[in-house]
Amino acid sequence: MRVIGGELRSRRLKALHGLAMRPTPDRLREALFNVLAPRLEGRTFVDAYAGCGAVGIEALSRGAAHATFVDDHPSSLAVIRRNLETLGALGRATLLRRDAAHAADDLARRGERFDVAFLDPPYDTGTAAACMRSPGLRAIIPARCRLYVQHRRSTTLPAADGWKAIDERRFGDTMLTTLAREEDGG
Repeated sequence: MRVIGGELRSRRLKALHGLAMRPTPDRLREALFNVLAPRLEGRTFVDAYAGCGAVGIEALSRGAAHATFVDDHPSSLAVIRRNLETLGALGRATLLRRDAAHAADDLARRGERFDVAFLDPPYDTGTAAACMRSPGLRAIIPARCRLYVQHRRSTTLPAADGWKAIDERRFGDTMLTTLAREEDGG
C-alpha cells in the first residue's frame, strides 16, 4: 500500500496483518481525493474505522492541516502511529481509540469539528447505521462540509435524519456515497 498523491506521494505504508482488513482500494482513494481536492487544503479530516490510516494519511499528503484517526483496535492505531512517524506527519494527527459509532458523540462533547469525514465501517455489520444515527455526527460535521461513506455496493445506506445522499460512485463491489446536511441544499 502506498500514498497516491501529494507531498508524500509514492511513500509506502505498513498494513495490518491478522485482522479482517479491507483496505480502501487505490482507485477509490484516487476518486475520493479528486473530488476532495478543492476542499482539502488547510482543512480538518476525520478517518473513522481507519485501519492502517491510508485515507487520512492521503488527506494529510494532499494538504489537510490535521487528521483524526478513529479505530477501536490497538494494533490498527499502532500501525497508524508507525506510518505517521515514518512519514513525519505525527504532529498533524490525533489518534483516538474508540468505536466510530460512539466516537462522534465523544468528539462533539470535546468541541471537535471536521471539514471532511470519511467513514469505512466493516461491511454487513450494521455499524454504518449506528454511525449515521449518532447524534454527535451532525455536531462534528458543520454545514457545508461533507461525509463520505464507503460501503458494499449491494447495501443501501440507512436513512439518517438531517443527511441526504448527493453522489454515489461504484468501484467493483464497493460504493462511495457522499452525504451533505439537508439544510445545505446539496
